[in-house]
Amino acid sequence: MYTLDLNGKLVTVLGGTGFVGRHVVARLAEAGALVKVVTRHTPSAYFLRPAGTPGQIVAVYCRYSTSSEIERVIKGSYAVVNCLGILFENGKTSRFSHLHTDIPKWVAATCKQAGISRFIQISALGVDKSKSAYAITKILGEKFAREAFPSVTILRPSVIFGAEDSFFNMFARLSSVFPFLPLIGGGKTCFQPVYVEDVAKAVVHALCDIRTAGCIFELGGPEVINFKGIYARLEDYIGHKIHTVNIPLWLARVQAFLMGFLPNPPLTNDQITSLKTDNIVGNTVYDLRSLGILPTPMSEIVPLYLGYIRYSLNKDSHS
Repeated sequence: MYTLDLNGKLVTVLGGTGFVGRHVVARLAEAGALVKVVTRHTPSAYFLRPAGTPGQIVAVYCRYSTSSEIERVIKGSYAVVNCLGILFENGKTSRFSHLHTDIPKWVAATCKQAGISRFIQISALGVDKSKSAYAITKILGEKFAREAFPSVTILRPSVIFGAEDSFFNMFARLSSVFPFLPLIGGGKTCFQPVYVEDVAKAVVHALCDIRTAGCIFELGGPEVINFKGIYARLEDYIGHKIHTVNIPLWLARVQAFLMGFLPNPPLTNDQITSLKTDNIVGNTVYDLRSLGILPTPMSEIVPLYLGYIRYSLNKDSHS
């Protein structure tokens, strides 16, 4: 599978301090790459340095506001990995159109002009089918990236799980506070949750295999599960009965509107639109196995990091 060696090559990671990015940085360092972590706040990247040898991982400041800034931070790289993405818009700088569309376009143009060998764009599964603003801006980002840099490799992961995720952790915490959790539209939307380490491995494998250039990979775990099934699985993992209530889409949108005034809303109207589309890997696409990666089951990972919820609930029940 490996046809190239990353040892000593400079790989620049945009969004390297985020949930996915930090795992990508660690895997790249393990592969011997010199890693430049681009961030708006360089001290936030310092925790990544122990993942490599002294000087192997460095942080570089960037506001991500103009194409010239992007050009400055990625010039001279062997490869660029773009992990930037947001689940909801917040303020003037955190806009879907800017992060999901403009930046991939700028990166691709610079890669072409500067002779950068490889570009990995992390997108999201289902963006070619969903009508949400999140998906539309993501697919536009893919389109512009491919037009400017045809050899870009695009990775589309499903819902990503791991110790710091904002999916299983959020619902587990909510279940310990609220008497019931909502099943929006009956909870029929299907997902194929993928382990964050498998996504990070996919980045490294794609960079090392030149045959992945110009390809789109859909990344999902070994199980397809709907929201109702996710709640049932959480019950097993945290040892706590989760009561659910069916919420019609119109009522969910009212709730999402009200939650939109929170700094970090747990639900937005755009996410409700996303729930109209299943988030699963297609039958005729490249996937994790195409990269030589065996997908990790949720049951091997999720119970380990939800142990703190299980402990807390059991402690409360015996107090």
